[in-house]
Amino acid sequence: MSTQTQALDSQTHTSQQDEDEENYEVKNLEAEVNQMAEKILQYRSTLPDQLKTTLASILAAQRPVVLTRFDDGSEPCPSSDPNPAAERWPSQAEENQENEEKLQLLKSKISSNASAMPILLKRMKECISRIDKLDSLKGTIHPSFKRTRTR
Repeated sequence: MSTQTQALDSQTHTSQQDEDEENYEVKNLEAEVNQMAEKILQYRSTLPDQLKTTLASILAAQRPVVLTRFDDGSEPCPSSDPNPAAERWPSQAEENQENEEKLQLLKSKISSNASAMPILLKRMKECISRIDKLDSLKGTIHPSFKRTRTR
């Protein structure tokens, strides 16, 4: 019976060691999960702000610098505006002014084309009348100027 009790003791001892090891592993895993949860909370609170500032700085670095001229005729230099976005992007007023200039140019081209229309119409009528006059004369036309008809 002593061998049986020793065998039982060794089995219970082994099963108790297994339980202890499992408990130890479970506690370690729970500790790791808690650490990961803390890190995730920290990242959730800080990462959006970091991404926002990083993206803003990258975009600001890629924007072209707008040079401004002073009213006193001095050379252009970068704007000393404290707002960095304002110095790199043209303002709404500048864009409106450019659009107004383009619109004025378009209007002037249209009006010059419209004013040239009567002259063009007169020339076209003259050309048509000459063609009609040549057709009515029925004179001899050199063969090199005649079209050959193809069927």
